Amino acid sequence: MKHVVKVAVAVVLFVAAAGVARAQSKTAHINVTELLQAMPEMKAAQAELKRLEETYRADIQGSMEELQNRFTQYNNEASSKSEEENQKRALELQGAERNIGEAQQAAQQELSKKQAELFEPISKKAKTAIEKVAAAQGFQYVLDSSPGSGVIVATGKDLLADVKKELGF
Repeated sequence: MKHVVKVAVAVVLFVAAAGVARAQSKTAHINVTELLQAMPEMKAAQAELKRLEETYRADIQGSMEELQNRFTQYNNEASSKSEEENQKRALELQGAERNIGEAQQAAQQELSKKQAELFEPISKKAKTAIEKVAAAQGFQYVLDSSPGSGVIVATGKDLLADVKKELGF
């Protein structure tokens, strides 16, 4: 009887241990930020965004210089103009200043929209490559080890080189 109990306990422990072993999963990590920065598509997208930003900046800077010139002109002419005309000019300058502020906000929104439009397919391509490499190597979980991502220790398999190879660079 004692022998049967020992065998039964041994079988239960063996089955439990086998279940735990099957339940354990393989985990890897990758610095997604580093991967994205290394992708040629990202470099091209960043260059396009920079060109667009410079265009907006030049337009807004030109408007601000024009506003500053009008402000200087109005100040120089203020003593020779009537109070009513000076008030009208002040309102005109305030309106122009408001328009520049709205243009800055619109430019920022357009840049954000363009960034999302450009980066979404690049991120998708990176994610697909990460998934493909992880599946090929048998990893169930891949953690983002980019600084600030919440991963404290990343000593397991780093997939960065394999994913770069998958992407062809």
